[in-house]
Formats: sequence, structure tokens, C-alpha cells
Amino acid sequence: MSSAHNYKKVENIVLNFFVRHFSRVWFAITSFFHKAITLGKQRFTIMLIPHSEKNIFNIKISVFSLAFMGFLLFGIIALFFVFSTRFSGLSRQLITKTETLQETSASLEVMRDEVNELRKVSRVFESSLSSTLGVLGIAAESSNSSETADGDLATFYNIEEQDSGTLKEITDLQGLKSFLSESGKSLEMVADIFASQGDLLADLPTVWPVGSGVVGRITNYFGPEIHPFTGQWYLHKGLDIASYRRGVPIVAAANGKVVERMYEAMGFGNYVVIRHSYGYSTKYAHMDKVFVEEGDIVTQGQKIGTMGNTGLSTGQHVHFEVRIGSQVLDPLRFLNINSGVR
Repeated sequence: MSSAHNYKKVENIVLNFFVRHFSRVWFAITSFFHKAITLGKQRFTIMLIPHSEKNIFNIKISVFSLAFMGFLLFGIIALFFVFSTRFSGLSRQLITKTETLQETSASLEVMRDEVNELRKVSRVFESSLSSTLGVLGIAAESSNSSETADGDLATFYNIEEQDSGTLKEITDLQGLKSFLSESGKSLEMVADIFASQGDLLADLPTVWPVGSGVVGRITNYFGPEIHPFTGQWYLHKGLDIASYRRGVPIVAAANGKVVERMYEAMGFGNYVVIRHSYGYSTKYAHMDKVFVEEGDIVTQGQKIGTMGNTGLSTGQHVHFEVRIGSQVLDPLRFLNINSGVR
């Protein structure tokens, strides 16, 4: 019983404490609002007296009205500053956009000029491509732009060009794209033809037999010559190509197979014979060093030895022959194909 009594007593003390303090707070709040309302209801009289002291105007206004007008004036000023700041930002953005638009317009004019130049270049390229295809016997596809230029739609497009301004450039670029796409197909055909020709030339003795970058001169041509040792006329069956440099490389004139590698002390000295496609063969004589053996497969331009002075020779050179079957041919007829003669 004593514990319950103590609990009840503590509860009353706490309740009285909160009630007493709440009453004080409530009294303070109500007193504040009462004073504020009383103060707000007070009126002031504003008198407007003209110099003639007639018709005096009296304006009675309360504190609440003054406070409301003050807040209203403050809000108007705040809104003015907010909108003026925002207007300044928009004005700056408008200036920036205007400058960007001017730059874009200038770039557009440059683009139009470039498109016009590109159109002219494409016409020259189209003409050159047509001529090249004609020489190679390939039929050139006609341009679609010329077919539609005189049609009824041309007038419609001219009207649209006046309205939009950029449609003409876009149409030109689309036409150029189509033309280049078709030209790519034609160029692929040309590349195939040249690739086939390159494969054919690689099997024919069309490469200068002295290594690239070496200055060589022809000392004896194909045909009747006076023999340097006997002094008698004879048929010189190839070309003699000489050079004063030592170690000058000798290369295969075409793809083929080494069928003979011999040495003749009283003749061609060190020499190599290579058999090629279509019944052709080539001989390289008076060599100093030989880097291939019989049975080797060589490719056009491959180094097979070095220029020398072996056998019956009056100086460092290479004797180069071209044969078809057993018949000798003038090597210049083949070397002139690749303009390899020095």
C-alpha cells in the first residue's frame, strides 16, 4: 500500500509541474498575441496638407495595414530583382545563341562552297573513270542525276530548294554518296583486272634482272655483234648489263623454277637457267656468286646471285637471255613492259 501511495504522490507532483508550466507558457503566448492585436489595431492618421491649406486629406491606417503594405512592397521589390536577374540571364543566352547562329550560318556557307567544289571534282573523276573503264572494256553505269534533271520532279525540287535552302546541298551529297558507291564497284573491277595483269606479269620476264637501286648500263644489245675475242660477227642472244659496283645483286625476272646451275670456264662462267610459265625461260650468266640450286622455286625479284666476271668475259656484267622453247627473243621486248630499262 505504501508503494502505491508513493507512486500516486509522484504522479500528482509531475502533473502539477506540467500544468503549472503549461499555464505559464499559454499565458505568455496569449499575452503576446493580445498585445500584438492591440498594437495592430492602433491607427495612425496621415494628413496631406496642400500649400493652400484647403481640402486637407486625412488617411487613417492601422499598423496591420502598414505591415501588409510593407510586405507587399518588399515582395514586389524581390520579384523585380528575381525577374531582372532572370531576364539578364536570358538576354545573355539569346546573345550567345545569336552568335552561334551566325557562326553556323558562316559554316553553312563554307559547306555549300565545299559541296560545289566537290561536285566539280566528282564530275572530273566521273569523266576520268568512264575513260578508264572504256579503255579496259568495262561498261560504265550512267549517272542517275542526269536522268532526273529534266523530269517533272526537277521543278518541284527547285521550289523546295528555294524554301528550305539546304535541300540542294543534301541532295547533292546523297547523289555523291550514290556515285561513290557505284564507283567503288567499278574500281574493284579495275583492281581485279590489274591484279590479274600483275599475276600475268609476274610469270613473264618483265623485271630488270639487276637489283633495284643499282645503276646498270647496257653494253651489248640483242642482235648481230662483233665477238670481243674472235673479232667475227655473231648473233648476240641477250643483253649485257654492266656495273662498276661490286656485289651487285642479280634477281629473277619472273616467277619460275631453277632448271640449270652450271659453270663454263670457256663460256658463260657461273650461270643459272630459270624456267617460267607459258614456255619461257631466262639465263643469267658470268655471275660471281650463285644463291640458288637446281630445283629451287624462285619468285619475281628474288635475289639469285651477284654480278661477276667469270668465264669468257671482258668485265663485270651479267649476260641476260630470254627464250621461248629453243628460240631466243629480245629481252627488251619484255623489260619495256615494266619500263625497267635504265
